[in-house]
Amino acid sequence: MNDQILTEMTRQISLDFFQRPFKHQIYFNRRLQTTGGRYLLKNHNIEINPKVWQQGGRQLLVGVIKHELCHYHLHLQQQDASHRSAAFKHLLSSVGGIRYVPWLTVVNYHYLYVCQNCGRQYQRQRRINTKRLVCGICRGKLKLVNPN
Repeated sequence: MNDQILTEMTRQISLDFFQRPFKHQIYFNRRLQTTGGRYLLKNHNIEINPKVWQQGGRQLLVGVIKHELCHYHLHLQQQDASHRSAAFKHLLSSVGGIRYVPWLTVVNYHYLYVCQNCGRQYQRQRRINTKRLVCGICRGKLKLVNPN
């Protein structure tokens, strides 16, 4: 999917669910890491995290677009477009947008530690000091199972 198809999809969603036109730009921004999308107040453009499309598919992308269009249309009507406002919450629920995007990054764990007493497993990206740290459940000794 490219920015042109994304713009056409957004214009159609805006007309179908909000009965208002979307007159600005929407595009993918690879630099977005922790959010699904962002509405820019200064130029009224919308940025979308490409991981939403790649990992979540069309349904998640449409939910994020609806969320950002709620900010867009409320802001253009000089209403409070913040997440905590009643107008935003009502509009978001009426159009069927999503409030939160599920976690988009896949974490690669390099180390697996197992408690020698209770068997609890701990996945970590970095090594830990097993002489200093113990199991959080039973205070047992930890053992490194698969070093990378």
